Amino acid sequence: MLFNSYVFIFSFLPLTLIIFFGLTKFGLIKIAKIWLIISSFSFYGYWNVAYLPLLIISIFWNYQMGRFIADAKPESQQANVLLWIGIAVNLAIISYYKYANFFWDTVNSVVSTNLNAGEIILPLAISFYTFTQIAYLVDAYRGETREANYDLPTYSLFVVFFPQLIAGPILRHDELIPQFRQLRNFIFSQKNMALGLSLFSLGLCKKVLIADTISPWVALGFNNAEDLSFIEAWVGALSYAFQLYFDFSGYSDMAIGLGLMFNIKLPINFNSPYKAISISDFWRRWHITLSNFLRDYLYIPLGGSRRTELRCCSNLMITMLLGGLWHGAGWNYVIWGGLHGVYLSINHWWRKLNIPMPKVLAWVITFIAVIISWVLFRGQNIQDSLDIL
Repeated sequence: MLFNSYVFIFSFLPLTLIIFFGLTKFGLIKIAKIWLIISSFSFYGYWNVAYLPLLIISIFWNYQMGRFIADAKPESQQANVLLWIGIAVNLAIISYYKYANFFWDTVNSVVSTNLNAGEIILPLAISFYTFTQIAYLVDAYRGETREANYDLPTYSLFVVFFPQLIAGPILRHDELIPQFRQLRNFIFSQKNMALGLSLFSLGLCKKVLIADTISPWVALGFNNAEDLSFIEAWVGALSYAFQLYFDFSGYSDMAIGLGLMFNIKLPINFNSPYKAISISDFWRRWHITLSNFLRDYLYIPLGGSRRTELRCCSNLMITMLLGGLWHGAGWNYVIWGGLHGVYLSINHWWRKLNIPMPKVLAWVITFIAVIISWVLFRGQNIQDSLDIL
């Protein structure tokens, strides 16, 4: 079920809202929470009910591991072992569903074999709910969930709350769960409903009127990469840059709007990224919650910029390579991530030189660098991407 589908807009959403606030009006808060959990599972299962058990198992596993880790002494050896067990299981699941065939395809191309993992359908939103829960386990290891004492229904709602389940934003437990514990958030708010509907409508227009309208231009360009002229290549590349932005930004706006309808404030995920005047500025504006996740749970634990210049650049490369793989299983995603790792390393080095640059020039360089990376991200294969470039 998609946010822009008729069944969601005219059936699922009104029914969920009416029953939710109908229950809260009579003080049935716990039942209202359970209704929202059931609705969110239904929203997920509408796509493919066969993968609903996988999501439920993931929630139970991570909730229980989080409890075990929180009960141990923060950052102790016992907590460390439990954390790595919890992370390993999460990574094993996502690796099988998302990367198994990519792995065998790579092996086959190197050693000329014909091995495969069979037909594997990628579960909806597995990257989002897996990384959300890995972050929760790390926070439990740091002792940040000990005092919270989350119950299973509240934790489940944190993971499956349908506005943020499919396309984010990626949330931390302390951003969402406390809102589910505030009784005032279970009182119908005309203001939040109006704001939520406005923001949802804006996101819907971004998605349907702009992104979907541009999509044929993108397909025409990238499906005929080897035959494009100079102008056609630029039109295709720019079209994809704006299709991707308005599609993803539109979904994020719709998610924030849906959250407001339920009196829940989700974080902004985009802040005019194409106005960025450096690559680091771009990543502070583009998919903000993913950038924060990669920074807090990967880049900083690796050492961040606290070590030597070489170590800092290697940390940036590792972070962005894994960030590329997070987006999808394919060498184009790996190269895209690696390219942004190179960009950020150059950006880090340039800041050290402290050489001023006109903002217009900085913007032009940044924008072109991003466009180049999007061509590699979208290309059907590396050769097609190079043909367009």
